[in-house]
Amino acid sequence: MNSIAVGIIEDEPIVRESLVTFFEGQNNIEVVCQVNSLEAFQQLYSDGSNKAPDVILLDIGLPGMSGLEGIRIIKKIVADSDIVMLTTYEESETIFKALCAGACSYLSKRSSLSQILEAITVVNQGGSYMSPSIARKVVKYFSPSGHSKKELLTPRQQQIVAGLVEGLSYKMIADKYIISIETVRDHIKKIYKKLQINSKAELIKLSVEGDI
Repeated sequence: MNSIAVGIIEDEPIVRESLVTFFEGQNNIEVVCQVNSLEAFQQLYSDGSNKAPDVILLDIGLPGMSGLEGIRIIKKIVADSDIVMLTTYEESETIFKALCAGACSYLSKRSSLSQILEAITVVNQGGSYMSPSIARKVVKYFSPSGHSKKELLTPRQQQIVAGLVEGLSYKMIADKYIISIETVRDHIKKIYKKLQINSKAELIKLSVEGDI
């Protein structure tokens, strides 16, 4: 049986070392790279002399370039490598950004080592793999009855929406959540962009209609 070449891009030493130690005990896995950043990955493969991974485990919260930013860059460097996100980020928006950018699978760091191994095997055979909690979010997103624009918003943004719907001013919202008015304004801009609206009236309409 040919071994699966695996690359690991993970900045937490304990997580990275745990993965490497586990994979070293598997007959069908060969770790061909283990780096703590996308910049280090770029440097390692800058001259094309190193063996390209069949499957790459990619974290999102990395120093320097984030995993989300790096997906397209990885695909340019090693076009045939499949990318599996392995991260603590489980927000619907983040999941879909990763999948749309080119990742083929998405795993929570709460996954067991055996689940990660299973994911690598499935992906290497041309399939896709999701953690159960991630899969539920994907199914819910595409379910006509289950999809809500509210899922596009972070918990803080949902709080700010609730405040606006209640009729609170920017200052009152800022005081309530102990943040600056500028932070409130910044969140509102992002909320409007995510919901593809341009006014408070549209925001309230979405709330009344149960879309958020």
